Amino acid sequence: MPVLHNYFRSSTSTRLRAALNLKGLDYDYRAYALLKNETRTDAFLSKNPAGLVPVLELDDGTMLTQSLAIIEYLDEVHPAPALLPSDPAGRARVRGLAQMIACEVHPLNNLRVLQYLERAFDQDAAGKARWFAHWVHETFRPLERALADSPFTGRFCHGQDPGLADICLYAQVWNNARFDIDASPYPTVMRIFAACDEIEAFRKAAPPEQPDAV
Repeated sequence: MPVLHNYFRSSTSTRLRAALNLKGLDYDYRAYALLKNETRTDAFLSKNPAGLVPVLELDDGTMLTQSLAIIEYLDEVHPAPALLPSDPAGRARVRGLAQMIACEVHPLNNLRVLQYLERAFDQDAAGKARWFAHWVHETFRPLERALADSPFTGRFCHGQDPGLADICLYAQVWNNARFDIDASPYPTVMRIFAACDEIEAFRKAAPPEQPDAV
């Protein structure tokens, strides 16, 4: 079975766990403590020179990196259940929603950035929390509107079945909770999060459910 090199609290790892679970794919869970720099060892850097999780190691030794790229790979080789719509416009919409989170929120709020704020700009926990909240709200305000105003939004981000955008939303909301982000301005986002959390594949992917959760 494939090996998932990941960290319980990493939202990108949560995305991939959810995708694997939705596809019904078994995997060998390998945990790395990011705060202990366990992804900076020579052994891990041989898997991903960027020193980032997740990495999906295939049976033939191929190392796949970047959660969205891996999820699309899974959708191509294990097409059911589909995580992207069948029509080009629908796929573009779902990718756009997913990338609002994956390309706008996450890169500004990941662990490397927060550590750099502390190291280079003397930001304490409160300062890092303000930074985190600012960039969440900058994207979640338009995300809420995009979801609430679209006729394509159903029980999930696009229609009645969960997909790529829901995977990203679910993981980010878990991250937001760590920083006590006020979710009240985002009722559609939170309704979709709750719908995801009713599905075992998502619940099993949640950070507190992982063996390395502390």
